[in-house]
Amino acid sequence: MFGFLNLNKPPDWTSHDCVAKVRKILKTKRVGHGGTLDPMATGVLPIAVGAATRLLPYLPENKAYRAKIQLGLSTDTDDITGKAIATCPCADLTLEAVKPHLAEFIGNIAQIPPMYSAIHKDGRRLYELARKGEIIAVEPRQVKIDQITVLGWLEGEFPQIELDIHCGSGTYIRSLARDLGKVLAVGGTLASLTRTESCGFQLADSINLEALMANSEGLISPRIALAHLDWISFTPERVIDWFHGRKINLTDTNVIIGSLVAVESLEAQFLGIGEIVVREDEYYLQPKIVIQQ
Repeated sequence: MFGFLNLNKPPDWTSHDCVAKVRKILKTKRVGHGGTLDPMATGVLPIAVGAATRLLPYLPENKAYRAKIQLGLSTDTDDITGKAIATCPCADLTLEAVKPHLAEFIGNIAQIPPMYSAIHKDGRRLYELARKGEIIAVEPRQVKIDQITVLGWLEGEFPQIELDIHCGSGTYIRSLARDLGKVLAVGGTLASLTRTESCGFQLADSINLEALMANSEGLISPRIALAHLDWISFTPERVIDWFHGRKINLTDTNVIIGSLVAVESLEAQFLGIGEIVVREDEYYLQPKIVIQQ
């Protein structure tokens, strides 16, 4: 089996739970996912099957989320599943007062990941240290948030704001909820989260585990999943060179040094991914991932 699944992760499942279930449904061991979702979250979880697991790093990186943030409440996990560590009722807080602060999170920003996260620190995951009560300094990370749009506002003692967020890989929406609460001086935590886009896959096109169990046919092909790359077709002679790991001369084509190219045969068999390099004023496609089906 070879290809991808656009899985709609159910609530209360870990990403690993979903991978294990897909392995069982498809009766294959080689299955991986394209980016962890917290158990409470739902939405797009890209799944790679077979040799397609090698292609996960080459899928588009941008992600999108629909998030509800509870203001006036802080938790130890930065989401609603955690233990409350502070409350600050703020019934007088208005959407008009919140909106200007959202702009502070647009662009390239430094973000401190949640203490309860899968990031490694000195060879151990942060959530393992947090569960043991160990308090350590977590280094901020550079992340990029492209767009934040307000979808809704729910008034109350602990108001909720619903946001549509488009961001780069590595962004923690829990951290955004926490930090928005900080700048408003009331605290904040993530109340719900749905990933609406990941690795080029859209929530509207996703399938759930029940649908996969009913019909396990029809994996998404690399031609669709890697549509953001340039593609090139090889003659039988070049296919042989490709499988032997030889550089393919591309001097007679329009190329950009360092760019990645998806490769297929004239019969549309996917062959892998190469990188364009230059040597003595000649351009070559150097194999990075070679797929033999």
